[in-house]
Amino acid sequence: MKVFEVLKWASSFLKENDRDANAGEILLQHYLKQTRSQLLANLHYELSKEELEQFKSAVELHVDGTPVQYITGSEEFYGRTFLVNEEVLIPRPETEELIYYTLRKLPNIFTKGQNLSLADIGTGSGAIAITMKLEETDLLVTATDIADPSLEVARKNAKLLGAEVQFVQGDLLQPFIKQNNQVDILLSNPPYIPNDDQKSMSVVVTDHEPHRALFAGVDGLDFYRRFMEQLPLVMKVPGLIGFEVGTGQGQAVAGLLKRTFPAAEVSIENDINKKDRMVFAVLK
Repeated sequence: MKVFEVLKWASSFLKENDRDANAGEILLQHYLKQTRSQLLANLHYELSKEELEQFKSAVELHVDGTPVQYITGSEEFYGRTFLVNEEVLIPRPETEELIYYTLRKLPNIFTKGQNLSLADIGTGSGAIAITMKLEETDLLVTATDIADPSLEVARKNAKLLGAEVQFVQGDLLQPFIKQNNQVDILLSNPPYIPNDDQKSMSVVVTDHEPHRALFAGVDGLDFYRRFMEQLPLVMKVPGLIGFEVGTGQGQAVAGLLKRTFPAAEVSIENDINKKDRMVFAVLK
């Protein structure tokens, strides 16, 4: 079969099974080691028997629920390729916006040339910590995660991308509290999905991505409440806190931050889809 024939088969098969029809193109690029433009320029290339079998198996895996990113072993984030497996959450485009807004806010809070420290809590694949270090090379970045298997993936990504990040195993801010360490900037994309939402979510997510990185109690706010108990012990002033939140949680998380830091300037930022997605607190 030729490229255009297998793409047509994959698109039809994926649609029939309520999966994204474009997944076939992504998987074929992976197995043929070609960019999208190379693939489209070689529509009449005939796949070998081995290539065809690999591709069909991958498409069937995705139809059964395995995310494309876990099949290819990678995902793009902020223009870089990150390794992923089922021990880490797949980086989302919304989290790129957390990086974007953080980078925009830094010059208005801190003096240029300061040796600023940044903590990424619940780092998973390391996407936030590594990206911040590569975008702002002077930052002293520490990333934590409760799970060693997640940290293993993050360390590999840091090495592959050439980012000098310190990785520490621990629950939320405990590693900093134990060492009596304080930070200038704290970012986190914690679990924020209410437990009951699992019933209506795609099996592509619920059967494969780690639940410890997804679900957070009845209203999805459990981790933010825990953060509020610990943040005053680790944040410097001036300082910046940035959270990714679930749609509709912006006001609640902003309220928690205002009660914890009454003098802070708290703001809610919408994502590209005009949904509340990030909450920031500038500590003064």
